[in-house]
Amino acid sequence: MDLNRATVLGRLTRDPELKNTSTGRSVTTLSVATNRVWVDQSGTKQEQPEFHNCVLWGKLAEIAGQYLSKGRRVYMEGRLQTRDWQGQDGVKRYRTEIVVDNMIMLDGPRGSSTGGSQPTNNNNETPESPSDSGQSDEIKVEDIPF
Repeated sequence: MDLNRATVLGRLTRDPELKNTSTGRSVTTLSVATNRVWVDQSGTKQEQPEFHNCVLWGKLAEIAGQYLSKGRRVYMEGRLQTRDWQGQDGVKRYRTEIVVDNMIMLDGPRGSSTGGSQPTNNNNETPESPSDSGQSDEIKVEDIPF
């Protein structure tokens, strides 16, 4: 049995980038910073930031694009995936990302001082188009299950 699971809890380093594929599926990319803090042998406090590239698909991508922003605390859970491509200079490039299927927004809604929320899952592998489901393109706060 194999397991490919990644979990990060940190802050967004930039605003999410929400786009649509040629087939109309929503995709959001974002970056989460985590910070490791420890005291070395000499008693000096050390910090080491780590940056994680994350990709969200479907309804989860739309929610992240609408409600997350730079500096917000977030919990992301998913699987690691490495993709490769040929750069313009002819060199093969690689990028490892967390393909997120579970997200918890830890800060309250924008402008709110409350924190915490319920998980938002992306278990639906085939996205529904708004015309198929009778939903509008805009996500309403009351429709989010947290």
